[in-house]
Amino acid sequence: MRGLLASSIVVATAAALALPVALPTPALAESVPVTPAGSTQSLPLVPLGRAADRSGVPSTDTSPHLPEARGLAAHDVRTFSLVGVVWDDASTQLSGHVQVRTRSTATAAWSGWQDVETHNSEHAADPGTAERGSGRVRGATAPLWVGESDGVEVRVQAEPDAPAGRVAARLPSGMRIELVDPGEAEPVAVLDGKTGRPEDDDKGASGATRPGLSMAAAEASSANAPHAPLGATELSALDKADSTADALFASEGALVPAARPYIGPRPRIVTRKGWGANESLREKGFVYTGTVKAAFVHHTASGNNYACADAPAVLRSLYRYHVVSSGWRDIGYNFAVDKCGTVYEGRAGGVAKPVLGAHTMGFNSDSMGIAVIGSYGSTAPPRAAVDAVSRLTAWKLGLFGADPRGRTTLKSAGGNLYGKGRNARLNVISGHRDGFATECPGRLLYGKLPATRTASARLQGRP
Repeated sequence: MRGLLASSIVVATAAALALPVALPTPALAESVPVTPAGSTQSLPLVPLGRAADRSGVPSTDTSPHLPEARGLAAHDVRTFSLVGVVWDDASTQLSGHVQVRTRSTATAAWSGWQDVETHNSEHAADPGTAERGSGRVRGATAPLWVGESDGVEVRVQAEPDAPAGRVAARLPSGMRIELVDPGEAEPVAVLDGKTGRPEDDDKGASGATRPGLSMAAAEASSANAPHAPLGATELSALDKADSTADALFASEGALVPAARPYIGPRPRIVTRKGWGANESLREKGFVYTGTVKAAFVHHTASGNNYACADAPAVLRSLYRYHVVSSGWRDIGYNFAVDKCGTVYEGRAGGVAKPVLGAHTMGFNSDSMGIAVIGSYGSTAPPRAAVDAVSRLTAWKLGLFGADPRGRTTLKSAGGNLYGKGRNARLNVISGHRDGFATECPGRLLYGKLPATRTASARLQGRP
């Protein structure tokens, strides 16, 4: 997820990043008591002075030609499972290197230092939208899933190489480490990566869709509308013929003429209720775009150290990080896919509807965002996850008459590849990096997109 700017950063040596032996332990700030609904601890990062010169020798020199460093000494905290760093101004880039280490509650052992992706601004609402201009939006790194932990240490180093005679890069103001506890939720069936079936098919899934649940009622449930009496935790898979009803619902009865023959079968989708979204966190109401002309594929850059049974908890953490820590109105992605191939509803508003997300800054209108949970720059995405993206795009793009193998034109709302108002000719199934200069969705997931387009079109029944 890191922007291309980050690729030019020279990573400081371990010695250069070393923290002083003793640092003041900051008091907890903006903390919420641990509850079944989850919580966030927000801790300020303290200045460490100008950490080191290029030799890697720690220094207390305050020369403006040495890079700034901030951090947090190792200390006890309440239980959390996901971390990220935020700062005051969302328009300010973090040019530097972020690392954390955490202490496992299961083993009481400290992890090694782990890198946190320092992507800047590419995952956000479009400029000029109410969500972007709310005054609550902060700059943020990618979140990192670390599993249940009760200790943390953080170090952040500004870009170390300033040109001769120039002041070294400064870190953004108001930097804080966010420690997210996902809370608890009822268990939901996840797919087995080998069979593609729910892991508890033979046991009876406690979260199964209620028999006879109409599409309209299921959509209301998936949007978590307060008046929905039949709360479904999942929408069952439909065959290709039955998925035509989804198109009627998505377009409120005005079926796209080209869509009827080319709608893929709807995959099983775990709803927000199914993964335990706390609906009191997000803004009320739903925001829609005109149509869905394209799908942007992402990775969450949150690491691959999760079991598929943990995916709902990862999603609850991502949701809380996007809303509470980053200041967005809801989770940014329209859908998520775990590494075993389970598809999850993301931003609220109805899975068949053209819900406006905050996933690809500049191109959120008339598109949808699909995030594969994990980091796929150097790790190959599992086949089950790639297949799930094909199934999901075949269905959702089909509802709006879009050919997964085709190209479409989107107007940019402003970004670092396409200026505001510029028309961009993009693949109907694109990677995040196609619309914004970023490494997302990771080199190895991005390489799977050509085959994904072909498989998605085949599922739609296109010749």
